[in-house]
Amino acid sequence: MDKETTRKKNYLSEKQLELQHRDGMEKETSARDERAQSTQGRMGWKAAEKLFRHWKILRGDNVMIIRGKDKCETGIIKRVIRSQNRVIVEGKNLVKKHIKQGQGHEGGIFSIEAPLHVSNVQVLDPVTRKPCKTGYKYLEDGTKVRVSRGLATSGAVIPRPEILKERRKPRPSFVGPKDTPVELVLEKTYDAKAGIGMPDL
Repeated sequence: MDKETTRKKNYLSEKQLELQHRDGMEKETSARDERAQSTQGRMGWKAAEKLFRHWKILRGDNVMIIRGKDKCETGIIKRVIRSQNRVIVEGKNLVKKHIKQGQGHEGGIFSIEAPLHVSNVQVLDPVTRKPCKTGYKYLEDGTKVRVSRGLATSGAVIPRPEILKERRKPRPSFVGPKDTPVELVLEKTYDAKAGIGMPDL
């Protein structure tokens, strides 16, 4: 009788351990799947989990591709995708895309520029026209500029692209209902000597 009870206890304990192990594995896999889905929906690439905080490559820069099928080719940065650590170089890294016909556009096979990881491009030195690393320096007047650094580089200032000076959305030229009139903006409402606008203490 004692042997049967011990055998039953051992069997039950083994079943409980197996169920606990199975529950733990299910919870772990479900948590991993949720994490992967949230990351994929937000970033699109798993490689973009660690985002670059300080970007030294700007839209409009002249760069050279240092890895991939378009290696050693130069181009201009068309778009910077900071949420995915990627850039789009104009006319480079072309891929075929099948687009279905819809309202207002035709379907077919089109060549589009695919994004490149930012580590696969380097800014060109404005003097030597070779790829170089980028650093920062302060001029005598206090302005912060980018400079080329590394071996066999000129150390010259990398100018800020002209395209960044243009506004993507032009300022409205007309006065709207919520805009403050120019007369009220230029009106002087405070003068300490004359006592205008002084608080009543």
